[in-house]
Amino acid sequence: MSAHGPWPRGSRIKWGGRRKAQRNEASSSPILSPPTSPPPPLRRILRRLPTKQATADDLAPIAAMSRRGDWVYENNGGTCVAIAGADYCVVAADTRLSVGYNILTRDHSKICELADKCALASSGFQGDIKALHKNLAARELLYQHQHNKRMSCPAMAQLLSNTLYYKRFFPYYAFNVLGGLDSEGKGCVFTYDAVGSYERTGYSAQGTGSSLIMPVLDNQLKSPSPLLLPARDAVTPLSETEAVDLVKDVFASATERDIYTGDKLEILVINKAGMKREYIDLRKD
Repeated sequence: MSAHGPWPRGSRIKWGGRRKAQRNEASSSPILSPPTSPPPPLRRILRRLPTKQATADDLAPIAAMSRRGDWVYENNGGTCVAIAGADYCVVAADTRLSVGYNILTRDHSKICELADKCALASSGFQGDIKALHKNLAARELLYQHQHNKRMSCPAMAQLLSNTLYYKRFFPYYAFNVLGGLDSEGKGCVFTYDAVGSYERTGYSAQGTGSSLIMPVLDNQLKSPSPLLLPARDAVTPLSETEAVDLVKDVFASATERDIYTGDKLEILVINKAGMKREYIDLRKD
């Protein structure tokens, strides 16, 4: 074959004709030839696949949940509060676990010690709360083995946010408040929604009695606005004893109106000396 292709020198075929002939020759090759017809659309392929019809046994659990009026989640009630100070953090929650007008137990702890000087209080669906606490405890243990140290409270706050956001399409029905001490020894409180959005504040309340407790905390503690410049520390001006007394007062008031909060109050005080627990009685009706 000459440098001019399959045509001899001096051929009268123009260059455009040569290119067209080359394209026709390439299209006739079995390797480069395009398919004779486009592939069928995906919906047509899926329509041809065999499908299994749902039977009555498959729909029985869904029908049973529809008759009960619930779906997957169930709110077991309870209230959680956390207050951060200059060198301490108070995390408190009641011990009542209920469904509707039925009290399942009067001695159930809603506070979980997760990391170094860090505790998580959760309210909501008990099954999701237990699964969330177990997941976080396993991740913290893995972190401890890998880094040879305990996870700090701000690091646990970020881990909790990532864990909740990972389940955002089928979220944990748990409303959390995380409290502890940061790396500087200052008290810190992180409040969350169900899908991982969180904020560091000086105090927070979650659960069925939060709408009754938060106005009192706003009036007594007056947290600085995060929009102020320069930024101020989100800690309360109260001493540790005054913060514990305030927690006792707001829970005693909330139990007068919230039927899902009561029985006992568990108070966990976190400071540089460690953690200490305290229990007081609340209304039992």
